[in-house]
Amino acid sequence: MKVLACLLLFVSGVACAAEADYALARAALIDELELYARQAHGRDDIRIDGPALAAMARVKRHKLVPASERRFAYRNRPLPIGYGQTISQPYIVALMTELIEPDGDDVVLEVGTGSGYQAAVLAELVKHVYSIEIIAALAIRAEQDLRELGYQNITTRLGDGYYGWEEHGPFDAIVVTAAATHVPPPLIAQLKPGGRMVIPVGSRFMTQQLLLLEKTDKGEVITRQIAPVRFVPLTGEH
Repeated sequence: MKVLACLLLFVSGVACAAEADYALARAALIDELELYARQAHGRDDIRIDGPALAAMARVKRHKLVPASERRFAYRNRPLPIGYGQTISQPYIVALMTELIEPDGDDVVLEVGTGSGYQAAVLAELVKHVYSIEIIAALAIRAEQDLRELGYQNITTRLGDGYYGWEEHGPFDAIVVTAAATHVPPPLIAQLKPGGRMVIPVGSRFMTQQLLLLEKTDKGEVITRQIAPVRFVPLTGEH
């Protein structure tokens, strides 16, 4: 019994040390993102100095990547998560989060759950996140991981995100985490007047642009190009 108790204490100590190391790495990433954001763009409409970084400082990214990639979890780069998909570069997650101007009362739709990381960052800032994933294995894993991390304001489902999630709309904001060849009309329809959508548009082999769409109170849509990006393609019927 004493041997078992000692072994448990040793394992617990190793786990605590590992979590402390991850926390330090996460803090270093936030510092890096603040510097990167100041240098990356010379535009007033692209700023990352608000709630996104504070949320990312709380989200355990290492819990949302495959075990083989955890040593890279807090590097500012995308990582493979299997099935030809990736977890986005932290800078891009921060940028997309800031662009929708999240508010504590917002209900947000995410298209492309992937690892669940973007959903977790959003969940730190808004009332509820509805997230759709088309790859069954990723949908199942993300749901389990997000539940284990304690997120109760994220609802996920398996499905084709091109069509949105009409029964829970309209949404205050929509975040699309895969590149579409065009902006899906169902998503525009499910965006509230005054709402914002951020979506990469373009093909796998051509330049993709991160677009910010704003719907006016009259239902008109204003579109701005934010930055060139590289995302995996949106899959499904379209």
